[in-house]
Amino acid sequence: MDTSVPPSVIEFLSTRSSTPISAIGLPAPSDDEIETMVRIASRVPDHGRLTPWRFIIYRGEAREKIGKYLADLAEEREGPLTEQRREQELKRFARAPLVIGVIFTPVEHHIPEWEQFLSSGAAAMNLVLAANALGYATNWISNWYASDKKGRALLGLAPHERVTGFVHIGSCPQKVPERPRPDIKDILSEYSGPWEG
Repeated sequence: MDTSVPPSVIEFLSTRSSTPISAIGLPAPSDDEIETMVRIASRVPDHGRLTPWRFIIYRGEAREKIGKYLADLAEEREGPLTEQRREQELKRFARAPLVIGVIFTPVEHHIPEWEQFLSSGAAAMNLVLAANALGYATNWISNWYASDKKGRALLGLAPHERVTGFVHIGSCPQKVPERPRPDIKDILSEYSGPWEG
């Protein structure tokens, strides 16, 4: 065991969890804290140093504007929306005080795109961990608009870009109940030779 790793880091990683978006409120991280989180998010494995990811901040009035865009797009896709369904879309990005989009920006290169996407996923997880380490609650989602060409454009993505995730960030005074986690014996095994079906 490496004794240079403080036990508090292991404890933090062992107890980290997501918070329901409905429970995330003010205060939100400051600009300096956001910069710290993004700096940490960018310290991930990145074969070839391609930086196949970027970040978009959604906050303030922009969250309401995006809600209107998404409600109109949902209506275009589904037909007339019920008031409840429209309200759901109007509040998509307004539920938490800050949303940071982690955007996959693949680079034309001999390094496979799937490997670049893994780096983007690592950046999203590092963003979550950095926010949690600063004392903020988080929830990482994608949702239907991440898979919709018009939806991605409305959210500021270029045609070649994809959504890695939208990380909702803010404060939550109460402790979130622990959810069941996988049993280690079900997910860990010793190598026993080639797969035989």
